[in-house]
Amino acid sequence: MSELFGNVLEIGWGEVVMWIIGAALVYLAIKHDMEPSLLLPMGFGAILVNLPLSTVINMGGEEGIIQLLFNSGIANELFPLVLFIGIGAMIDFGPLLTNPKLMLFGAAAQFGIFFTMCMASLIGFPLIEAAAIAVIGAADGPTSIFVANAFNSQYIGAITVAAYSYMALVPIIQPPIIKLLTTKKERLIRMEYTRGDVSATTRILFPILVTMIAGILAPNSASLIGFLMFGNLIRECGVLNSLSETAQKVLANLVTIFLGISIAAKMTADQFLNVETLMILGLGLFAFIFDTAGGVLFAKVLNLFSKKKVNPMIGAAGISAFPMSSRVVHKMGLKEDSSNFLLMHAAGANVSGQIASVIAGGLILTFFGG
Repeated sequence: MSELFGNVLEIGWGEVVMWIIGAALVYLAIKHDMEPSLLLPMGFGAILVNLPLSTVINMGGEEGIIQLLFNSGIANELFPLVLFIGIGAMIDFGPLLTNPKLMLFGAAAQFGIFFTMCMASLIGFPLIEAAAIAVIGAADGPTSIFVANAFNSQYIGAITVAAYSYMALVPIIQPPIIKLLTTKKERLIRMEYTRGDVSATTRILFPILVTMIAGILAPNSASLIGFLMFGNLIRECGVLNSLSETAQKVLANLVTIFLGISIAAKMTADQFLNVETLMILGLGLFAFIFDTAGGVLFAKVLNLFSKKKVNPMIGAAGISAFPMSSRVVHKMGLKEDSSNFLLMHAAGANVSGQIASVIAGGLILTFFGG
């Protein structure tokens, strides 16, 4: 009884707050289906690591199970890279290969990364930390984790929570920004979609060539883009269908679960509850806002010089939050005109954002990784 009473006395206000945060993440995952495969284990892990005298981080001077998972899967960048294999196997680059100019929207929608880095630096974060925080703007959770860990960021927990939370909130964040920056006439623009048959050879060569080009131009992106494209090659090669199915479902889900609960190693009250965490959450929101704005404004500028007008909403789908962003744009298009189908255009921009975000993360590592 006295031992139990002593454990209760070990509980501070910080631990209670972290329990509430953990419970909130679990609630959002279950009740609102917001990235449940990651937010649920992350939330449960946050509760677990903040229990009094918990041994999941430190067990008698040795690594506890969650710390062991973190060191084995995140500190050496294993989990994010393996997860990219599953993500690559899920992606169909067909819409992008049919209309390659959609790659421009993926590049434009990375504006939020560089804007956020400047903002973070101006408000006092060291340049390396500012760069790590800025990659939240990649709208790509594994890339954010990979870069933050490569920079040995002390804010990796807050960065991960911000990256995945805002990815889940894309259907709430993007529509008001898109409406603010476009007119009804622009949102009604129709875009013809010519269904071109992309040959199997093209689909196979694409991931190989992208890996080579990105690896040469941004060497630090080689592992990120390489694992993403390897997953896509498994999908497209035509001889590994069962392996592709496994990568998309079993592998991706299993790694995501371990990734989520491992991140909790950096969500103890003493590391997470500080002013910097709130600032990072705010900067993450700015990153997503300016990603969306960058894509939309680029499309509007492009229309000034193009005979065939582009629906500016397509630009918003250039962020890497796949496939949520393309669905948001498609639904907004249908709301304006029930016969205007923008899904394939938006999907092409969305998958280009996946590639662009990985390359942007690699460039950040190249420029600031020393």
